[in-house]
This record gives sequence, C-alpha cells and structure tokens, in this order.
Amino acid sequence: MINVIKNFKISELSNTKFIHPVKVTFNQNGKDKTWEAVRSHNSVAILLYHEEKNAFLLVKQFRAPVYLNDNSKMYTYELCAGLVDKDKSLLEIAKEEIDEECGYAVDINKIQKVTSFFTNVGISGGCQHLFFAKINESMKIHDGGGINDEQIELHFLPIEKCDELIFDESKAKTPGLMFSFYWFFKNQKEMGL
Repeated sequence: MINVIKNFKISELSNTKFIHPVKVTFNQNGKDKTWEAVRSHNSVAILLYHEEKNAFLLVKQFRAPVYLNDNSKMYTYELCAGLVDKDKSLLEIAKEEIDEECGYAVDINKIQKVTSFFTNVGISGGCQHLFFAKINESMKIHDGGGINDEQIELHFLPIEKCDELIFDESKAKTPGLMFSFYWFFKNQKEMGL
C-alpha cells in the first residue's frame, strides 16, 4: 500500500466521538495540581499466530498522532485491535476485530485471554485487554483490511524476525505488540508450539 498524505492540519477538538479532552484538578499530598487528560474507550488487542506460515499476523496502518510527532513514520505495526465501544463481551469484540481487520473467522472459544494493562498512562489511561489466537488458511473468509474508511494492510512477520522488528527504530510499533512477543516466547512450549 502506498501512503500519500496531503493537507495535514491541526485544529481544535469539539463534539468528539472517540475521545474527550478534559482538564483535571486535584490535590496531592497538600499540593494543588492540574492535568490535561483524555477520556477514551478501553480496547482489545489480539496476537495472531499463523500456524502454517509460522508467523504473526500484524496490521500495518497510518496513524495520524504518530505522523504528527514524526512525519518519517508513515505506518505503524500493530496487533489486530479495536475499541470497546459496543455492548458486547471482550471476546466477542476481539472475534469481530479479527474478522474485520484480518479476514479470519476464529471460534470465540479458541481466543485466549493473556492479560490487561493500561496504555497512554500520562494522557488517557485506557485499559487494553490482550488476547491470543492461532489462525490458519482454513479460517480465512475474506481479505481483511478493516471496515468503512479504514485502510489496514496485513503484514505477516516470521517469528524469527521479531527481535529485528522490536529493535528497528525506523518502524513505529506499540508497547503492547512488543510485550505480546515476550509473552508468546515465554509460553510457546506450554502452547505446544
């Protein structure tokens, strides 16, 4: 996928749909403080291991906030993920995201909870719920790429290339992605891999 970004502008936020900027005031140990924060949705993220390719299926996409801070980063490498913004269980949302972003139908009972952690703790403090699932070509139902106006590219990363990606500072990636690799390698024997 070729990425051409034009007319990149910054403006004030109002009537927001996904995040809500707020000013927080509080007293900590007798000292008055203020903090700029953002209320946002929690999220799910799924580490997908493709059994036949012996590779992780990642998503690659343009992220405006990353580009805002470093316009040399045209893409981020991420786990399949999505917001917890519907009245469904975390597992149901994870299953939907695997379908929408990656094009695989995974049985909900085959999606394993790994852990949860807080992201962007200085700004939003949203909780991300991390899952793991194995996939193979028999589960493929369409090409993926997201829904509506999402422009998601699928990227298969051979497991022996994980360290290379983790330490390649020219590629933007999330801490959750790197942590999920750690979890996988620590637990792969127990998973029969």
